[in-house]
Amino acid sequence: MDISAFDGTGDARTADVDYAVAIRAAQGNPRRLEDLYQEARRAGQAGRFGAELRVVSGEQPDDTLYLAWRYRLESADAAHAGRLGAGWRLAIPISVALAMIFWATSDTTWAFGDHIPLQVLLWPPLAALAIIWYLTLAGRRSAGRIALAAGVSVALAAVVAYVYFISLVAQSGAGRPGQPGYLDLMALHVPLLAWAAVALAALGLRSSARDLFGLLTKSLETIGSAGVYAIAGGVFVALTFAMFQTLGVQLPMIWQRLLIGGGAGLLPALAVASVYDPSRRAGAQDFYRGFGKILAIIMRLLLPLTLLTLLVYLAFIPFNFLAPFNNRNVLITYNIGLFAVMGLLVGVIPLSADDVAARWRGWLRWGITALAALALLVSLYALSAILYRTALEGPTMNRIVVIGWNVLNIALLALTLVAQARAGRGDGWVASLQRVARGGALAYVAWGLALTLALPWIF
Repeated sequence: MDISAFDGTGDARTADVDYAVAIRAAQGNPRRLEDLYQEARRAGQAGRFGAELRVVSGEQPDDTLYLAWRYRLESADAAHAGRLGAGWRLAIPISVALAMIFWATSDTTWAFGDHIPLQVLLWPPLAALAIIWYLTLAGRRSAGRIALAAGVSVALAAVVAYVYFISLVAQSGAGRPGQPGYLDLMALHVPLLAWAAVALAALGLRSSARDLFGLLTKSLETIGSAGVYAIAGGVFVALTFAMFQTLGVQLPMIWQRLLIGGGAGLLPALAVASVYDPSRRAGAQDFYRGFGKILAIIMRLLLPLTLLTLLVYLAFIPFNFLAPFNNRNVLITYNIGLFAVMGLLVGVIPLSADDVAARWRGWLRWGITALAALALLVSLYALSAILYRTALEGPTMNRIVVIGWNVLNIALLALTLVAQARAGRGDGWVASLQRVARGGALAYVAWGLALTLALPWIF
Protein backbone atom coordinates (compact mmCIF):
# COMPACT_ATOMS: atom_id res chain seq x y z
CA MET A 1 0.00 0.00 0.00
CA ASP A 2 1.21 3.46 -0.78
CA ILE A 3 0.98 6.59 1.35
CA SER A 4 1.08 10.14 0.09
CA ALA A 5 2.87 13.27 1.22
CA PHE A 6 6.32 12.13 2.22
CA ASP A 7 9.64 12.69 0.55
CA GLY A 8 11.58 9.64 1.58
CA THR A 9 14.10 11.37 3.81
CA GLY A 10 14.63 10.47 7.40
CA ASP A 11 16.35 8.21 9.86
CA ALA A 12 17.92 5.25 8.13
CA ARG A 13 17.75 3.28 11.39
CA THR A 14 14.05 2.68 10.79
CA ALA A 15 14.58 1.36 7.26
CA ASP A 16 14.81 -2.28 8.35
CA VAL A 17 12.09 -2.36 11.02
CA ASP A 18 9.84 -5.43 10.98
CA TYR A 19 6.60 -3.46 10.76
CA ALA A 20 4.32 -6.44 11.22
CA VAL A 21 5.88 -7.17 14.62
CA ALA A 22 5.89 -3.48 15.58
CA ILE A 23 2.23 -3.02 14.56
CA ARG A 24 1.17 -6.05 16.61
CA ALA A 25 3.10 -4.69 19.59
CA ALA A 26 1.26 -1.36 19.23
CA GLN A 27 -2.19 -2.97 19.43
CA GLY A 28 -4.52 -0.76 21.45
CA ASN A 29 -1.95 2.05 21.59
CA PRO A 30 -2.97 4.81 19.13
CA ARG A 31 -0.02 7.03 20.06
CA ARG A 32 2.55 4.32 19.38
CA LEU A 33 0.91 3.38 16.09
CA GLU A 34 0.97 7.01 14.94
CA ASP A 35 4.64 7.35 15.94
CA LEU A 36 5.45 4.16 14.07
CA TYR A 37 3.75 5.47 10.95
CA GLN A 38 5.60 8.80 11.14
CA GLU A 39 8.92 6.96 11.54
CA ALA A 40 8.05 4.86 8.49
CA ARG A 41 7.29 7.99 6.46
CA ARG A 42 10.61 9.58 7.37
CA ALA A 43 12.43 6.38 6.39
CA GLY A 44 10.61 6.11 3.06
CA GLN A 45 8.88 2.94 4.31
CA ALA A 46 5.28 4.13 4.47
CA GLY A 47 4.29 1.76 1.68
CA ARG A 48 5.68 -1.18 3.62
CA PHE A 49 3.94 0.02 6.79
CA GLY A 50 0.60 0.12 4.96
CA ALA A 51 1.05 -3.35 3.49
CA GLU A 52 1.94 -4.86 6.87
CA LEU A 53 -0.91 -3.09 8.64
CA ARG A 54 -3.37 -4.53 6.15
CA VAL A 55 -2.02 -8.03 6.90
CA VAL A 56 -2.24 -7.55 10.67
CA SER A 57 -5.73 -6.03 10.36
CA GLY A 58 -6.81 -9.06 8.36
CA GLU A 59 -5.63 -11.28 11.21
CA GLN A 60 -7.74 -9.29 13.71
CA PRO A 61 -10.75 -7.94 11.76
CA ASP A 62 -12.60 -6.86 14.96
CA ASP A 63 -9.89 -4.50 16.13
CA THR A 64 -11.36 -1.02 15.59
CA LEU A 65 -7.98 0.76 15.77
CA TYR A 66 -6.55 -1.33 12.95
CA LEU A 67 -9.77 -0.91 10.98
CA ALA A 68 -9.60 2.89 11.35
CA TRP A 69 -6.01 2.84 10.09
CA ARG A 70 -7.03 0.78 7.08
CA TYR A 71 -9.65 3.40 6.16
CA ARG A 72 -7.06 6.15 6.63
CA LEU A 73 -4.55 4.43 4.36
CA GLU A 74 -7.16 3.64 1.73
CA SER A 75 -8.12 7.33 1.62
CA ALA A 76 -4.46 8.21 1.16
CA ASP A 77 -4.28 5.70 -1.69
CA ALA A 78 -7.27 7.35 -3.37
CA ALA A 79 -5.59 10.76 -3.11
CA HIS A 80 -2.39 9.28 -4.52
CA ALA A 81 -4.31 7.77 -7.44
CA GLY A 82 -5.77 11.22 -8.12
CA ARG A 83 -2.27 12.68 -8.38
CA LEU A 84 -1.25 9.92 -10.76
CA GLY A 85 -4.30 10.78 -12.86
CA ALA A 86 -3.04 14.34 -13.10
CA GLY A 87 0.31 12.92 -14.21
CA TRP A 88 -1.37 10.98 -16.98
CA ARG A 89 -3.09 14.12 -18.22
CA LEU A 90 0.37 15.60 -18.76
CA ALA A 91 2.04 12.39 -19.99
CA ILE A 92 -0.49 11.89 -22.81
CA PRO A 93 0.13 15.17 -24.70
CA ILE A 94 3.90 14.80 -24.20
CA SER A 95 3.69 11.26 -25.57
CA VAL A 96 1.63 12.38 -28.56
CA ALA A 97 4.15 15.14 -29.34
CA LEU A 98 7.04 12.66 -29.09
CA ALA A 99 5.14 10.21 -31.30
CA MET A 100 4.82 12.86 -33.99
CA ILE A 101 8.56 13.61 -33.79
CA PHE A 102 9.40 9.90 -33.98
CA TRP A 103 7.09 9.60 -36.98
CA ALA A 104 8.74 12.56 -38.71
CA THR A 105 12.22 11.10 -38.14
CA SER A 106 11.38 7.46 -38.87
CA ASP A 107 12.59 7.40 -42.47
CA THR A 108 14.94 4.41 -42.57
CA THR A 109 17.03 5.98 -45.35
CA TRP A 110 18.25 8.73 -43.01
CA ALA A 111 21.56 7.71 -41.46
CA PHE A 112 24.55 8.97 -39.51
CA GLY A 113 27.84 8.26 -41.22
CA ASP A 114 26.00 6.46 -44.04
CA HIS A 115 25.49 3.33 -41.95
CA ILE A 116 23.97 4.16 -38.53
CA PRO A 117 20.20 4.79 -38.77
CA LEU A 118 19.24 8.23 -37.54
CA GLN A 119 16.76 6.72 -35.12
CA VAL A 120 19.46 4.79 -33.22
CA LEU A 121 21.23 7.96 -32.09
CA LEU A 122 18.35 10.45 -32.12
CA TRP A 123 15.47 8.62 -30.46
CA PRO A 124 17.05 7.89 -27.03
CA PRO A 125 17.85 11.58 -26.37
CA LEU A 126 14.41 12.62 -27.62
CA ALA A 127 12.77 10.09 -25.31
CA ALA A 128 14.93 11.36 -22.46
CA LEU A 129 13.85 14.95 -23.12
CA ALA A 130 10.19 13.91 -23.03
CA ILE A 131 10.71 12.12 -19.71
CA ILE A 132 12.72 15.00 -18.24
CA TRP A 133 9.99 17.52 -18.92
CA TYR A 134 7.23 15.16 -17.81
CA LEU A 135 8.97 14.66 -14.45
CA THR A 136 9.69 18.38 -14.12
CA LEU A 137 6.21 19.65 -14.98
CA ALA A 138 4.25 16.88 -13.24
CA GLY A 139 6.31 17.07 -10.03
CA ARG A 140 6.82 19.81 -7.51
CA ARG A 141 7.56 22.72 -9.79
CA SER A 142 10.12 25.29 -8.80
CA ALA A 143 12.38 27.73 -10.60
CA GLY A 144 15.38 25.62 -9.61
CA ARG A 145 13.95 22.40 -11.01
CA ILE A 146 12.89 24.05 -14.25
CA ALA A 147 16.33 25.66 -14.62
CA LEU A 148 18.00 22.29 -13.99
CA ALA A 149 15.77 20.57 -16.56
CA ALA A 150 16.59 23.26 -19.10
CA GLY A 151 20.31 22.99 -18.46
CA VAL A 152 20.26 19.20 -18.68
CA SER A 153 18.26 19.38 -21.92
CA VAL A 154 20.78 21.77 -23.48
CA ALA A 155 23.69 19.58 -22.37
CA LEU A 156 22.10 16.45 -23.82
CA ALA A 157 21.38 18.22 -27.10
CA ALA A 158 25.01 19.40 -27.18
CA VAL A 159 26.27 15.82 -26.79
CA VAL A 160 24.13 14.63 -29.72
CA ALA A 161 25.26 17.60 -31.82
CA TYR A 162 28.86 16.75 -30.97
CA VAL A 163 28.41 13.15 -32.13
CA TYR A 164 26.77 14.41 -35.32
CA PHE A 165 29.64 16.84 -35.92
CA ILE A 166 32.19 14.05 -35.52
CA SER A 167 30.28 11.92 -38.01
CA LEU A 168 30.32 14.74 -40.58
CA VAL A 169 34.06 15.29 -40.16
CA ALA A 170 34.77 11.57 -40.40
CA GLN A 171 32.71 11.41 -43.60
CA SER A 172 34.44 14.38 -45.21
CA GLY A 173 37.93 13.25 -44.25
CA ALA A 174 38.86 16.78 -43.17
CA GLY A 175 41.07 16.43 -40.13
CA ARG A 176 39.59 12.97 -39.56
CA PRO A 177 38.95 13.01 -35.82
CA GLY A 178 37.91 9.46 -35.15
CA GLN A 179 37.03 6.36 -37.08
CA PRO A 180 33.73 5.06 -38.48
CA GLY A 181 33.65 2.70 -35.49
CA TYR A 182 33.07 5.68 -33.22
CA LEU A 183 29.48 5.96 -34.40
CA ASP A 184 28.90 2.27 -33.75
CA LEU A 185 30.11 2.76 -30.19
CA MET A 186 27.94 5.83 -29.73
CA ALA A 187 24.88 3.77 -30.60
CA LEU A 188 25.58 2.02 -27.27
CA HIS A 189 26.74 4.99 -25.20
CA VAL A 190 24.29 7.74 -26.13
CA PRO A 191 21.38 5.86 -24.43
CA LEU A 192 23.49 5.71 -21.26
CA LEU A 193 24.03 9.47 -21.37
CA ALA A 194 20.33 9.99 -22.07
CA TRP A 195 19.50 8.01 -18.92
CA ALA A 196 22.05 10.10 -16.99
CA ALA A 197 20.28 13.27 -18.11
CA VAL A 198 16.95 11.90 -16.84
CA ALA A 199 18.56 10.87 -13.54
CA LEU A 200 20.11 14.31 -13.03
CA ALA A 201 16.80 16.05 -13.71
CA ALA A 202 14.90 13.66 -11.42
CA LEU A 203 17.37 13.59 -8.51
CA GLY A 204 18.96 17.01 -8.64
CA LEU A 205 22.61 17.79 -8.12
CA ARG A 206 22.74 15.92 -4.81
CA SER A 207 21.12 12.58 -4.09
CA SER A 208 21.33 9.93 -1.41
CA ALA A 209 22.35 6.36 -2.14
CA ARG A 210 18.78 5.29 -1.45
CA ASP A 211 17.35 7.78 -3.94
CA LEU A 212 19.76 6.85 -6.71
CA PHE A 213 19.21 3.15 -6.10
CA GLY A 214 15.46 3.74 -6.10
CA LEU A 215 15.81 5.44 -9.48
CA LEU A 216 17.84 2.50 -10.81
CA THR A 217 15.12 0.14 -9.64
CA LYS A 218 12.39 2.28 -11.17
CA SER A 219 14.39 2.44 -14.42
CA LEU A 220 14.29 -1.34 -14.69
CA GLU A 221 10.58 -1.28 -13.90
CA THR A 222 9.99 1.39 -16.54
CA ILE A 223 11.84 -0.66 -19.16
CA GLY A 224 9.75 -3.68 -18.27
CA SER A 225 6.51 -1.69 -18.47
CA ALA A 226 7.53 -0.22 -21.83
CA GLY A 227 8.23 -3.77 -23.02
CA VAL A 228 4.71 -4.83 -22.06
CA TYR A 229 3.26 -1.84 -23.90
CA ALA A 230 5.47 -2.60 -26.90
CA ILE A 231 4.23 -6.20 -27.04
CA ALA A 232 0.62 -5.03 -26.94
CA GLY A 233 1.32 -2.39 -29.57
CA GLY A 234 3.18 -4.89 -31.74
CA VAL A 235 0.19 -7.22 -31.69
CA PHE A 236 -2.06 -4.32 -32.72
CA VAL A 237 0.26 -3.30 -35.57
CA ALA A 238 0.59 -6.89 -36.80
CA LEU A 239 -3.19 -7.37 -36.79
CA THR A 240 -3.65 -4.06 -38.62
CA PHE A 241 -1.24 -5.09 -41.37
CA ALA A 242 -2.85 -8.53 -41.60
CA MET A 243 -6.37 -7.12 -41.90
CA PHE A 244 -5.41 -4.79 -44.75
CA GLN A 245 -3.49 -7.57 -46.51
CA THR A 246 -6.60 -9.75 -46.50
CA LEU A 247 -8.23 -7.00 -48.57
CA GLY A 248 -5.24 -6.81 -50.89
CA VAL A 249 -4.35 -3.33 -49.62
CA GLN A 250 -0.74 -2.34 -49.00
CA LEU A 251 -0.54 0.46 -46.47
CA PRO A 252 1.55 3.41 -47.75
CA MET A 253 4.98 3.68 -46.14
CA ILE A 254 4.06 6.93 -44.40
CA TRP A 255 1.24 5.15 -42.55
CA GLN A 256 3.48 2.22 -41.70
CA ARG A 257 5.93 4.69 -40.21
CA LEU A 258 3.10 6.27 -38.23
CA LEU A 259 2.11 2.92 -36.72
CA ILE A 260 5.66 1.82 -35.90
CA GLY A 261 7.61 5.01 -35.31
CA GLY A 262 4.71 6.95 -33.86
CA GLY A 263 3.78 4.02 -31.66
CA ALA A 264 7.32 3.86 -30.31
CA GLY A 265 7.10 7.53 -29.42
CA LEU A 266 4.08 6.90 -27.21
CA LEU A 267 5.97 4.51 -24.94
CA PRO A 268 8.60 6.46 -22.93
CA ALA A 269 6.52 9.04 -21.06
CA LEU A 270 3.54 6.69 -20.66
CA ALA A 271 5.76 3.95 -19.21
CA VAL A 272 7.27 6.40 -16.72
CA ALA A 273 3.82 7.71 -15.77
CA SER A 274 2.75 4.12 -15.08
CA VAL A 275 5.39 3.44 -12.44
CA TYR A 276 6.84 6.72 -11.16
CA ASP A 277 5.23 9.47 -9.07
CA PRO A 278 7.03 12.75 -9.89
CA SER A 279 5.82 14.34 -6.65
CA ARG A 280 7.92 11.93 -4.58
CA ARG A 281 11.62 11.40 -4.22
CA ALA A 282 13.00 8.36 -6.01
CA GLY A 283 13.70 6.52 -2.77
CA ALA A 284 10.13 7.05 -1.59
CA GLN A 285 8.36 5.54 -4.61
CA ASP A 286 5.96 2.64 -4.38
CA PHE A 287 8.02 -0.50 -4.95
CA TYR A 288 5.58 -3.01 -3.50
CA ARG A 289 2.89 -3.57 -6.09
CA GLY A 290 2.24 -3.67 -9.80
CA PHE A 291 4.93 -4.54 -12.28
CA GLY A 292 7.68 -3.59 -9.82
CA LYS A 293 6.68 -6.43 -7.51
CA ILE A 294 6.57 -8.88 -10.42
CA LEU A 295 9.98 -7.68 -11.61
CA ALA A 296 11.50 -8.22 -8.15
CA ILE A 297 10.16 -11.78 -8.09
CA ILE A 298 11.48 -12.49 -11.59
CA MET A 299 14.93 -11.12 -10.75
CA ARG A 300 15.18 -13.22 -7.60
CA LEU A 301 14.07 -16.32 -9.46
CA LEU A 302 16.79 -15.65 -12.04
CA LEU A 303 19.46 -15.43 -9.33
CA PRO A 304 19.82 -19.19 -8.63
CA LEU A 305 19.50 -20.00 -12.33
CA THR A 306 22.30 -17.55 -13.17
CA LEU A 307 24.47 -18.96 -10.40
CA LEU A 308 24.00 -22.46 -11.77
CA THR A 309 24.82 -21.28 -15.31
CA LEU A 310 28.00 -19.53 -14.16
CA LEU A 311 29.12 -22.56 -12.17
CA VAL A 312 28.63 -24.87 -15.14
CA TYR A 313 30.34 -22.40 -17.44
CA LEU A 314 33.37 -22.02 -15.17
CA ALA A 315 33.64 -25.80 -15.04
CA PHE A 316 33.87 -25.92 -18.85
CA ILE A 317 36.40 -23.09 -19.25
CA PRO A 318 39.51 -25.29 -18.76
CA PHE A 319 38.41 -27.49 -21.68
CA ASN A 320 38.22 -24.54 -24.09
CA PHE A 321 40.42 -22.00 -22.35
CA LEU A 322 41.74 -20.19 -25.42
CA ALA A 323 38.37 -19.56 -27.11
CA PRO A 324 38.06 -15.85 -26.13
CA PHE A 325 41.77 -15.32 -26.80
CA ASN A 326 41.37 -16.46 -30.40
CA ASN A 327 37.75 -15.69 -31.23
CA ARG A 328 36.50 -12.10 -31.08
CA ASN A 329 32.83 -13.16 -31.17
CA VAL A 330 33.26 -15.28 -28.05
CA LEU A 331 34.78 -12.30 -26.26
CA ILE A 332 31.87 -10.06 -27.31
CA THR A 333 29.42 -12.63 -25.94
CA TYR A 334 31.30 -12.65 -22.63
CA ASN A 335 31.04 -8.91 -22.23
CA ILE A 336 27.34 -8.79 -23.11
CA GLY A 337 26.71 -11.51 -20.53
CA LEU A 338 28.66 -9.61 -17.89
CA PHE A 339 26.57 -6.49 -18.39
CA ALA A 340 23.46 -8.65 -17.99
CA VAL A 341 24.86 -9.94 -14.70
CA MET A 342 25.46 -6.37 -13.49
CA GLY A 343 21.83 -5.57 -14.31
CA LEU A 344 20.70 -8.66 -12.41
CA LEU A 345 22.72 -7.58 -9.37
CA VAL A 346 20.89 -4.25 -9.33
CA GLY A 347 17.56 -6.01 -9.76
CA VAL A 348 17.98 -8.44 -6.85
CA ILE A 349 19.20 -5.94 -4.25
CA PRO A 350 16.13 -4.92 -2.18
CA LEU A 351 15.38 -1.34 -1.23
CA SER A 352 15.50 -2.46 2.40
CA ALA A 353 16.07 -5.76 4.15
CA ASP A 354 12.47 -5.64 5.35
CA ASP A 355 11.32 -6.13 1.76
CA VAL A 356 12.45 -9.77 2.02
CA ALA A 357 11.04 -12.30 4.45
CA ALA A 358 13.39 -12.85 7.38
CA ARG A 359 13.96 -16.52 6.53
CA TRP A 360 15.12 -15.60 3.01
CA ARG A 361 17.35 -12.60 3.74
CA GLY A 362 20.41 -14.67 4.50
CA TRP A 363 19.95 -16.74 1.36
CA LEU A 364 19.53 -13.63 -0.78
CA ARG A 365 22.66 -12.08 0.70
CA TRP A 366 24.73 -15.21 0.06
CA GLY A 367 23.28 -15.48 -3.44
CA ILE A 368 24.34 -11.91 -4.25
CA THR A 369 27.80 -12.60 -2.82
CA ALA A 370 28.17 -15.78 -4.84
CA LEU A 371 26.97 -14.05 -8.03
CA ALA A 372 29.47 -11.22 -7.56
CA ALA A 373 32.30 -13.69 -6.89
CA LEU A 374 31.56 -15.87 -9.92
CA ALA A 375 31.06 -12.86 -12.18
CA LEU A 376 34.38 -11.47 -10.94
CA LEU A 377 36.17 -14.65 -12.00
CA VAL A 378 34.60 -14.55 -15.46
CA SER A 379 35.38 -10.81 -15.76
CA LEU A 380 39.05 -11.38 -14.95
CA TYR A 381 39.14 -14.16 -17.53
CA ALA A 382 37.55 -11.90 -20.16
CA LEU A 383 39.91 -9.03 -19.28
CA SER A 384 42.95 -11.27 -19.67
CA ALA A 385 41.70 -12.26 -23.12
CA ILE A 386 41.23 -8.68 -24.34
CA LEU A 387 44.58 -7.62 -22.87
CA TYR A 388 46.23 -10.52 -24.69
CA ARG A 389 44.64 -9.52 -28.00
CA THR A 390 45.62 -5.88 -27.43
CA ALA A 391 49.23 -6.77 -26.67
CA LEU A 392 49.37 -9.02 -29.72
CA GLU A 393 47.64 -6.81 -32.29
CA GLY A 394 47.81 -3.32 -30.78
CA PRO A 395 45.17 -1.03 -29.23
CA THR A 396 42.04 -0.09 -31.14
CA MET A 397 39.04 2.03 -30.28
CA ASN A 398 36.87 -1.00 -29.53
CA ARG A 399 39.52 -2.66 -27.37
CA ILE A 400 40.11 0.43 -25.25
CA VAL A 401 36.37 0.74 -24.68
CA VAL A 402 36.01 -2.92 -23.70
CA ILE A 403 39.05 -2.81 -21.41
CA GLY A 404 37.66 0.25 -19.65
CA TRP A 405 34.26 -1.31 -19.09
CA ASN A 406 35.83 -4.57 -17.89
CA VAL A 407 38.06 -2.78 -15.40
CA LEU A 408 35.07 -0.77 -14.15
CA ASN A 409 32.88 -3.86 -13.73
CA ILE A 410 35.69 -5.75 -12.00
CA ALA A 411 36.13 -2.87 -9.55
CA LEU A 412 32.39 -2.79 -8.81
CA LEU A 413 32.21 -6.55 -8.29
CA ALA A 414 35.21 -6.42 -5.95
CA LEU A 415 33.63 -3.52 -4.02
CA THR A 416 30.43 -5.55 -3.74
CA LEU A 417 32.32 -8.38 -2.08
CA VAL A 418 34.14 -5.96 0.23
CA ALA A 419 30.85 -4.29 1.18
CA GLN A 420 29.31 -7.65 1.98
CA ALA A 421 32.27 -8.64 4.13
CA ARG A 422 32.28 -5.37 6.08
CA ALA A 423 28.54 -5.24 6.68
CA GLY A 424 28.64 -7.87 9.42
CA ARG A 425 25.70 -10.01 10.42
CA GLY A 426 23.01 -7.36 10.56
CA ASP A 427 20.85 -5.95 7.81
CA GLY A 428 23.27 -3.13 7.02
CA TRP A 429 24.46 -5.08 3.98
CA VAL A 430 21.54 -3.67 1.95
CA ALA A 431 22.57 -0.05 2.49
CA SER A 432 26.19 -1.00 1.76
CA LEU A 433 25.25 -2.52 -1.57
CA GLN A 434 23.15 0.51 -2.44
CA ARG A 435 26.17 2.75 -1.85
CA VAL A 436 28.21 0.57 -4.20
CA ALA A 437 25.41 0.78 -6.80
CA ARG A 438 25.38 4.57 -6.44
CA GLY A 439 29.11 4.79 -7.02
CA GLY A 440 28.83 2.38 -9.94
CA ALA A 441 26.10 4.43 -11.63
CA LEU A 442 28.19 7.60 -11.33
CA ALA A 443 31.27 5.78 -12.66
CA TYR A 444 29.28 4.36 -15.60
CA VAL A 445 28.10 7.83 -16.59
CA ALA A 446 31.54 9.40 -16.17
CA TRP A 447 33.21 6.72 -18.29
CA GLY A 448 30.50 6.88 -20.95
CA LEU A 449 30.82 10.67 -21.20
CA ALA A 450 34.62 10.47 -21.35
CA LEU A 451 34.46 7.96 -24.17
CA THR A 452 31.95 10.07 -26.10
CA LEU A 453 34.06 13.22 -25.93
CA ALA A 454 37.61 11.87 -26.10
CA LEU A 455 37.60 8.79 -28.34
CA PRO A 456 37.56 10.55 -31.73
CA TRP A 457 40.56 12.69 -30.77
CA ILE A 458 42.63 9.85 -29.26
CA PHE A 459 42.26 7.67 -32.36
